Amino acid sequence: MEAPPLAADARADLVIIGGGFTGNAAALEAARRGASVVLLEAETVGHGGSGRNVGLVNAGLWLPPQDVIKLMGREPGLRLVDILAQAPALVWSLVDREEIECEATRNGTLHLAHAPSGFRDLAERHRQGVELGAPLQLLDAEETKRRTGSSAFHGSLFDPRAGTIQPLSYARGLAAAAIRAGAKLHGASKVTGVTHDGEGWQVTANGHVVKAKSLLLATNAYFNGIDLGTRPQFVKVGYSQFATAPMPEHLRKNILAGGEGCWDTAMVMSSFRIDRAGRMIVGGIGNEGGAGGPVHASWARRKLRQVYPQLADLPFEHAWHGHIAMTGDHVPKILRLGPSGLACFGYSGRGIGPGTVFGTRAAIALLEDRETELPVAPVEQHVERFVEPKALYYETGAVLTHAINPPPFS
Repeated sequence: MEAPPLAADARADLVIIGGGFTGNAAALEAARRGASVVLLEAETVGHGGSGRNVGLVNAGLWLPPQDVIKLMGREPGLRLVDILAQAPALVWSLVDREEIECEATRNGTLHLAHAPSGFRDLAERHRQGVELGAPLQLLDAEETKRRTGSSAFHGSLFDPRAGTIQPLSYARGLAAAAIRAGAKLHGASKVTGVTHDGEGWQVTANGHVVKAKSLLLATNAYFNGIDLGTRPQFVKVGYSQFATAPMPEHLRKNILAGGEGCWDTAMVMSSFRIDRAGRMIVGGIGNEGGAGGPVHASWARRKLRQVYPQLADLPFEHAWHGHIAMTGDHVPKILRLGPSGLACFGYSGRGIGPGTVFGTRAAIALLEDRETELPVAPVEQHVERFVEPKALYYETGAVLTHAINPPPFS
């Protein structure tokens, strides 16, 4: 896949800023519908949160369905819940149709109860989901132990619709499919200006201008301060991951043998999945690239020892971090930027499914002037208060939690 820097002025039906799940899915959908598309990415395709994602293809949001309905109102809330319930199916269909090699594993996910209170929360999520027709299964501690290979959890909620992917490969696979469909993708093309002249959008990058009828801003947590008149507002939260060396075969066959991806119910969340090579990938809230990096790295080693003692001495070979765009109510937003201009953001840690859905539907809405296609109604302005203090709160909380939990010698 080639995405050369923008080297000349261009015209398009749709210009997209950001080469992650949302932007690439939009470029693919628009190009397949016959539109001319130019996508501009400041770094490389998948460089941001998409390529650094946990890799869990989940249905829905972090919030239980009834919370979504309460926040949004019954009709729009139910609609969003229903649309995102089908998000994994959309991801799998694109993987199949475009033959994307991304280690797609469609064996479901396990939401793990870290404590008895966590299991009670899962039981309520199960009740709400089943009422809405979701094929969820509430598993007791013994069945959870059998599936995970760990006795650290008090039960789990299994969602067979979900699964895991290698996120960077998926992001790049969408981009490659968009290029095959006719879209023009440009990396190393940081946008420095965006204006609307009354007839269309003019987007400047590398000293060149792309003119387009429609604009989609798809930078999510990696918005770099482009002057748009209005701007997406969110709290930037760090998430770090640590990958071990491949597990020996005799251990691999008893640890997440079914291939499920996992995350837990703790306030400072942890995640677990195994890649195709047999590496255990341990993730947690916090920025391993920041001042608290050594604390997060030490926590990952202790967490692995606590959950999987048999892996206690398996070395970590890779570590990386990304950023999540968190909204105050944990519901994604679509911001109206001007005539035929939208920004999608705020997936609050659920980037793969929602990003794919929002990008695909935003392309249709912009090209065909059908806002009813959007998963949520666009707003003229979204305000997040105390953004920087909240970001500091999340990181400080993660550092403090990781410093003491699990205890160093547990």
